[in-house]
Amino acid sequence: MIEHRNTKKVKFAIQTEGSDITYIAGLYRYEEHGGMQVPMFSILTREAAGTVRDIHDRMPLILDKMDVKDWIRPNGDPSAIVGKALTNMAFEKAVEYHRSPNEFITM
Repeated sequence: MIEHRNTKKVKFAIQTEGSDITYIAGLYRYEEHGGMQVPMFSILTREAAGTVRDIHDRMPLILDKMDVKDWIRPNGDPSAIVGKALTNMAFEKAVEYHRSPNEFITM
């Protein structure tokens, strides 16, 4: 996750402490655009906790790997999973990669 700090636009890379993969809770659906089904998504957030509070008042809802299956299960209990959300984040100043926005768009 990349976070901009206040008006200075300092970017930070944030991830789960001690993990190579960060699992972020979200919702998605497909919408039709130009005759194509395009995935649309939203990342769920919560009040910032731990060290993330130093750079922002919100943070993504981070899941433990063991809770991912419960999150995507249709009959899962979202409030139980939210209660187990991780807050142990590590962050550092992000490295800038200058790429053209068109590089990711294909027609």
